[in-house]
Amino acid sequence: MASQAEFSRNPGSRYDDAPDVREELARLADENALLRAALAETRARLGDLEEAVDSDPLTGLANERAFRRELDRVVRQAQRHGTPAALLSIDLKALKRLNAERGRIAGDAALAHVARLVKGLIRTTDVAARLGGGFTLILDHLDPDSAIDTGERIARFIAGQPLDLGGAQVALEATVGVAAILAGDSAEDVLGRAERNIARMKEF
Repeated sequence: MASQAEFSRNPGSRYDDAPDVREELARLADENALLRAALAETRARLGDLEEAVDSDPLTGLANERAFRRELDRVVRQAQRHGTPAALLSIDLKALKRLNAERGRIAGDAALAHVARLVKGLIRTTDVAARLGGGFTLILDHLDPDSAIDTGERIARFIAGQPLDLGGAQVALEATVGVAAILAGDSAEDVLGRAERNIARMKEF
């Protein structure tokens, strides 16, 4: 029969394997930590890409793709729960003339300037989007009267914050139309109502 000393020196015993097992576990733990870090970085990059896909490059506001997704969400919410909400359309008067007289760069500067003003006036739960040469806001959980007040406040604020073009102060004026989002509306109903309302406001 082998002695205890002989058994302990057996190369195949679990006692000799213990250091190797610990080293392997440590190596696997290191690899796991690296994989977790790589996964976190990949998720962060995907988040940045998704934000870029949903953002207007000039203003940083939501683009049409993101706007339509959010509008569909708010419309469904109004249908299911009767939650009040409104759509605000903002049209910059004389933007075409500004582009013609001072160039496209000046027009882009005006859009970026107004986008910054608007972002500073709305709630974090609201959605501001640039659609073409104007802006559209989705104001969630807001009744029509409060939405009208918000639109008037935005128009006044834009009028009081002229655009600085290399020392030249250019006054800007905005027309704001308000369309309530009602239970039973489709997204197309809301967009059609908003288009009609902003058209009436531009006649004044």
